[in-house]
Amino acid sequence: MSVNINADTTNGLVLTSDTSGELKLQSAGADIATVNSSGITMAAGKVISNSGISSYTDSDALTLFNASGSAPVYACRAWVNFNGTGTVSIYNSGNVSSITDNGTGQYTANFTTAMPDVDYAVAGATNEDNGTAQRVFTERTGRTASSVGVVVGDVNGTERDHARISVIIVR
Repeated sequence: MSVNINADTTNGLVLTSDTSGELKLQSAGADIATVNSSGITMAAGKVISNSGISSYTDSDALTLFNASGSAPVYACRAWVNFNGTGTVSIYNSGNVSSITDNGTGQYTANFTTAMPDVDYAVAGATNEDNGTAQRVFTERTGRTASSVGVVVGDVNGTERDHARISVIIVR
């Protein structure tokens, strides 16, 4: 059986299928995408298979992240925004399963999926809280692939709980 939707090959989109098991999408006679049991092949040669994207270029990543220039793009692998006062709670997160309260101003962010190693970068910020106009954010020693500890406080070295703490992991 053959299917042809919108036979206007000059101006419109055309969706065709035949007994080969492939479905083709064309515009003005040029292939845009082919779908078969292996996945989707885009006209630019990009393949989205049943197991994921098989290839991409640096320019694909730059386009995806709306970035320009030739510097490489590195991904945020985990992030969390949480309340560090009282009973600690996560406002929102990505790849962070929980926060452990280790004492005043001391927390551990636990990753849902572990990092490939401990060679990631940690950055964070806190809001102005507890009457301190100056605050600090530092990483605790002992990072692992599955978690990272952070400490927040004031510039005098006093560790303090904060109502809004943000942590990002880049690798």
